[in-house]
Amino acid sequence: MNNAYPQTPPPENEPVLSYEPGSEERRSVQRRLQEFREQTIEIPAFIGGEPVYPGSTSDVVPPHDHQHLLGRVHQSGADEVEQAIEAALEAKAEWAAMDFSDRAAIFLRAADLLAGPYRDTINAASMLGQGKSIHQAEIDAACELIDFLRFNVHYAEQIYRDQPNDSRNVWNQMQYRPLEGFVLAVTPFNFASIQANLPTAPALMGNTVLWKPASRSIYPAFFTYKILEEAGLPPGVINMLPADDGAAVGDPALASEHFAGLHFTGSKATFDHLWSTIGENLDTYRTYPTIVGETGGKDFIVAHPSADVQQTAAAVVRGSFEYQGQKCSAASRLYVPGSVWPDLREEITAQLDDVSVGPPEDFTNFINAVIDARAFDKIVGYIEHAREDEDAEIIYGGDYDDSTGYYIEPTIIRAHEPKQKSMQEEIFGPVTTIYVYPDEEFASTLSLVDETSPYGLTGAIFARDRSAIKLAKDVLEQAAGNFYINDKPTGAVVGQQPFGGARQSGTNDKAGSVYNLMRWISPRAIKENFDPPSHYGYAWNQPDAAEEREEPRTEAGDGAVA
Repeated sequence: MNNAYPQTPPPENEPVLSYEPGSEERRSVQRRLQEFREQTIEIPAFIGGEPVYPGSTSDVVPPHDHQHLLGRVHQSGADEVEQAIEAALEAKAEWAAMDFSDRAAIFLRAADLLAGPYRDTINAASMLGQGKSIHQAEIDAACELIDFLRFNVHYAEQIYRDQPNDSRNVWNQMQYRPLEGFVLAVTPFNFASIQANLPTAPALMGNTVLWKPASRSIYPAFFTYKILEEAGLPPGVINMLPADDGAAVGDPALASEHFAGLHFTGSKATFDHLWSTIGENLDTYRTYPTIVGETGGKDFIVAHPSADVQQTAAAVVRGSFEYQGQKCSAASRLYVPGSVWPDLREEITAQLDDVSVGPPEDFTNFINAVIDARAFDKIVGYIEHAREDEDAEIIYGGDYDDSTGYYIEPTIIRAHEPKQKSMQEEIFGPVTTIYVYPDEEFASTLSLVDETSPYGLTGAIFARDRSAIKLAKDVLEQAAGNFYINDKPTGAVVGQQPFGGARQSGTNDKAGSVYNLMRWISPRAIKENFDPPSHYGYAWNQPDAAEEREEPRTEAGDGAVA
């Protein structure tokens, strides 16, 4: 019997390792990379804690070396989805009834496994499977995922401890029930931490989950599942269903009467489709499903005439080109005043000239390959459109090569019209577009920034002038769910900058925060009366104590009451 009220460990952000030349952490992850290079793994579905091997498979290859085979992944379909739903429902009651301290311990142990013995594993898997540099893998697959697991436990504890007031003879309680049914987690290719957070956050709150990882990040997803399994996650709580065809998992899952929630990160088009499908199926479901989603962004940096040139240039290079611009928060449209532009262009060019492009195993490469052929072709299409567009010119980069890996040079387009194609549409690659505005039009340019894109995810202002910062913060209030002052618009840290945006960027439920976890519960208010009334009457409908009842009078000879 456990009658204690344990307090979970206070979370702290996981320190980022530097991987400097000669360091032990550098040598250790390099050994792991070589081990992964020398083996080929088979990736099954995991249903009810058991590996399942559907017949058809597809190859898993590194984006930077698409002729090398890392593994083969088995493709899930309707039969596997049905099995996973049954497993999730079977596991639900016991998992939901488990003490929170026991559920929390599983995810806290997973965090410690990631921080210690499996740090090299998850980082190497991210580098090879997602094409990340060691730094991008470290801040994502290791540190951010560790932070998600630890901080989510802390936030969940806050939720459970939040109880209502009581009154005389009455004890009030809030029960934070999991949703009634299963949650479908559809996760993206670009962040190993997000692909793990989307199934684990609902699971922490007592839900059971069907997890559809992106086919292009299945390699780190496999190791993530195995780490959760080692941490003690019970069978059926999270069921992993790989599939190159998302509809093969999504359609049967959304058709189930037991579907209770969608946790999504991916493209706007896919999210729109899923939302529409849920709407069409409403009569099927036992409950209105929870929908939480983050799509993308056309994220901006605005420089004021008072901006520091070197700081702004560093923010452009990092914010636009780290992880090849494949972040939903990446800076892909820049607004620069005419007086600043010549010096800023010179500084950006100087910094980009120092950047090298190549495979992530070579730690000197700042930029690696984009994720796959489809992304390569899309990004190249934007580059070639700019090359032919009279309203645009390529002022840096613009070359590409997919013979060995899907490599694209960091590319800067200058738009001569503020709503040129690449200023408005999400490209999701190492391409950013600059519009140079007259200094005196700073205020109107802010309005232009606000109205140019349908998204509302991240953005930044660079300025020394405080009144300019204040004006930008006010005018761009709805343009970004994460707004940065004199900093690049990427790199939100769990526990410090809860992440998410509105407009067409999603539901803005702020991953890595109490706001997100609240979406995965269905609160029930419970009132217990220790001294319930024994008669229907209230004090207000009783006669006044001082009031005396008068006897009715009768007239002489009349027997009726007057």
